[in-house]
Amino acid sequence: MTPFLIALIVLALVFTFLNGIHDSSNIVATIIFSRAMAPRVALLLTAVAEFVGPFLFGVAVAQTIGEDFVSSQAISLLVLVAALVSAIVWNLVTWYFGLPSSSSHALIGGLLGAVAAGAGLAAIQVSGLVTILLALFLSPIIGLMAGFLLTRLVFHLARNATLRINTFFKSAQVVTGMVLALSHGANDAQKTMGVITLGLVITGVVGSFQVPLWVIAISAGAIALGAGVGGYRLIRTMGGKFYRIRPVDGFSTQLASGAVILGAALLGGPVSTTQVVSSTILGAGSAERINKVRWNVAGQIVLAWLLTIPVTALLAAGAYWLGQAVGL
Repeated sequence: MTPFLIALIVLALVFTFLNGIHDSSNIVATIIFSRAMAPRVALLLTAVAEFVGPFLFGVAVAQTIGEDFVSSQAISLLVLVAALVSAIVWNLVTWYFGLPSSSSHALIGGLLGAVAAGAGLAAIQVSGLVTILLALFLSPIIGLMAGFLLTRLVFHLARNATLRINTFFKSAQVVTGMVLALSHGANDAQKTMGVITLGLVITGVVGSFQVPLWVIAISAGAIALGAGVGGYRLIRTMGGKFYRIRPVDGFSTQLASGAVILGAALLGGPVSTTQVVSSTILGAGSAERINKVRWNVAGQIVLAWLLTIPVTALLAAGAYWLGQAVGL
């Protein structure tokens, strides 16, 4: 391995660690704000499930990112490094301001900008790009509908229940939260696996796109470590600013978003956990009444989503040109 390849792997793991910090808020926010579990316990269990997830559900998403999206023959390690630098910078900025932006969008935007600057748009494979964009942009809509419909169903089934039903919803969130964490680890850690394995193919360390076990292990470890640390600024945004989360909201949100994200992981769709969970929270709140949701907060988050891909694409293109200028 060359020093530059090692640097790429380190950057990929930093990105995954930050992804874990960002997205742990999606998983534990409703658990914490509905008082189903203490924050540190919730984050610890989430970290364990995040680590296990990538080993259980295959590497279909990694293949979409690393093999179906760009041509390995047309790009260099500098392209991948520039994309990761862009995504890391954006994750740090949005974390500082408490905006639950999409790490997936940041990585895709970074790859688009760096590939366009380094190899031209012809190096992007249209079929893979279409798969990624469909997954990213349809999943929040599906999440919104799933959160709304599931919450309505839960309200119907529990219509004659006493207040003691909240005890069930709190306890059930331990299970649904772990399902969500497993699905997040299975989907998001694979994006890093795809980038690292693509770097191994470019440098000839591996002959074809096959994700090595050690790549799965270090990617799973990085996202689990980030999830265990937790992003408390983002947890406050996800758990308290949309509306007052109750146990039934947390239960419905986790079950709906976990199903959407896990389904996407099995199909090879690299979805944004932030988008899916946010939209299911909105759907669950709307199922009770539309004006329960603070839509101005939702609008701010949607704006961050819309800005992510173009901003990270520009940052990545700039990082690539800077790397060329200094002789990397």
